[in-house]
Amino acid sequence: MTRARRKNRFTIAFYNVENLFDTVDNPLTADDDFTPLSKRRWNAKKYKHKIKKITSVISQLGSNQSAFPPAIVGLVEVENAKVIKDLIKHKNLSKFNYNYVHYDSQDERGIDVALMYNKDFFEVISSSNHPLYLTDEGGEVDYTRDLLVVKGKLNGELINVLVNHWPSRRDGDEETKHKRIEAAKLVHEVIDEIKLDNKDSKFIIMGDFNDDPTSESIKDYLVTDDLYNPMKPLFEKGEGTLTFYKKWHLFDQIIFSRGFFDTEKSKHTFLRANILKNDWLRFYKGKFKDSPFRTYIGPWYQGGFSDHFPVYTVFEKDE
Repeated sequence: MTRARRKNRFTIAFYNVENLFDTVDNPLTADDDFTPLSKRRWNAKKYKHKIKKITSVISQLGSNQSAFPPAIVGLVEVENAKVIKDLIKHKNLSKFNYNYVHYDSQDERGIDVALMYNKDFFEVISSSNHPLYLTDEGGEVDYTRDLLVVKGKLNGELINVLVNHWPSRRDGDEETKHKRIEAAKLVHEVIDEIKLDNKDSKFIIMGDFNDDPTSESIKDYLVTDDLYNPMKPLFEKGEGTLTFYKKWHLFDQIIFSRGFFDTEKSKHTFLRANILKNDWLRFYKGKFKDSPFRTYIGPWYQGGFSDHFPVYTVFEKDE
């Protein structure tokens, strides 16, 4: 592919960066496992190594398709604004003019969602965060990550980016399914509100949904007729972004308006979706062979990237 062709293509990516905590104890959150005195001995050296690893991945997302690193990157499992600043200031990314949008959520562990964007290609117009209100069995508020909504212009085209990190399956798939369905409903509440101003609004919905493309919350509640999920064909071919008991799941997805197939009405046309899963992102031996090379297994430090592979989509801009 010629460089001229690659310069007309833009990558939109999503990455669960697995517990990107700084080393400072926040007394308001449960971040004690990621401090120098914890069992994990999370210190400045390990933190800097993690920043280096994550930025090296982001810089390569879609590099075989586009002349630039991603124009937009959704991030989850970031502790605060500081860790995002450290990502964009690292030498792997510092020359690419990234900025970010982030809000502190009420998640008990103190992990948030965020959006990194290249200011050369994406202009933020407005942003907002939307809490997901859930209750536990005792009727207490079950705090989780917010939905991040960023309205902006990608190469001059107005789009709305929604970054999600839905409730986990930690207490069981069926036991927690209703929480993810509520998260899907929240997404559509926001979409409906945006469409009141402009019924032709375009959306890119990304996140770690803690459900697969064929799960009820995704196929029945999130992906309506006007949306397309390019991750579903990948999942149906047996691909995934993480493993659980040696079974592959594709929780990390990028879903978008079908308007991106309309070359007459859209400045950007969807080309393909992919999972970055190069050998260097995997464990190369042992019982975790081929699964994502993560930072920790339990309390044992591995020095890897994340327990998720990143995903990305490629769009071509009209000339």
